[in-house]
Amino acid sequence: MTPEIADTGLWALLIAPLTEFGFMRRALVGCVALSLSCAPVGVFLLLRRMSLTGDAMAHAILPGAAIGYLLAGLSLPAMTLGGIVAGLLVAIGSGLVARSTVLREDASLAAFYLLSLALGVLIISTRGSSVDLLHVLFGTVLALGDGALGLLVGIAIATMAALALMYRPLVLECLDPQFLRCVSPASPVAHYGFLVLLVINLVAGFHALGTLMAVGIMVLPAATARLWVRSVPALMALAAALALAAGVAGLLISYHADWPTSPTIVLALGAAYLVSLVVGRYGAWRGGQHGRRRHLRA
Repeated sequence: MTPEIADTGLWALLIAPLTEFGFMRRALVGCVALSLSCAPVGVFLLLRRMSLTGDAMAHAILPGAAIGYLLAGLSLPAMTLGGIVAGLLVAIGSGLVARSTVLREDASLAAFYLLSLALGVLIISTRGSSVDLLHVLFGTVLALGDGALGLLVGIAIATMAALALMYRPLVLECLDPQFLRCVSPASPVAHYGFLVLLVINLVAGFHALGTLMAVGIMVLPAATARLWVRSVPALMALAAALALAAGVAGLLISYHADWPTSPTIVLALGAAYLVSLVVGRYGAWRGGQHGRRRHLRA
């Protein structure tokens, strides 16, 4: 540390909280893991026009996590398994309803997620305390234990490996799903594999940021990156970088201002999104009109 940094107080403002406190270091590792997994998944969620589906799925995991809490308390394995099972059941159930009734998939998914959210809040409210409810809804990124960190890092590694293996089918399904179904047997693998990735990353975000904020670190970085770059690899890289930067900024702001961490991280992502809407390469000020003209010509 140079005297200049120490004298200006930048060390105490930006570096010291992340190096001197164990809970901040754990939170930083959690943010890195979420940035490397949730943000790239969010890019494909955006390209598939499923951003609101991600929000619905984030609420759909709540009853499973609540049942796990009811059976085993604040147990990481029980709540994780319950959340994954509930998310997959809602995804499959809404698809079956859409295929067997007059309801479209968005309507059936909305019905399932509203029921799931109400059931989860009811279970936790009647069987737990207000602290437990806040833990589930808003997460405990500053209280991540070894088990939670291991889960986040494991999901991040598995997600990056799965995206590398399924990259081409996923991109083709975003561009032309019917063409992929005609030329490759990988279409159902890409579709259902992506749903599994979506659910497990929402569960990871749920443990760190809570049900209400988990989808923020998935959708907002992808939407912000879309205002700056166009290629899928660049979107994934920039979304991950934005998520990490907002995670670090949110940790520092919440530490110094004594604000709740999860909403602060999401607000930092929201601030980047709002700025990009105006000054981004494809935002309203610099590139909006040009982007629209190019789209119409295409």
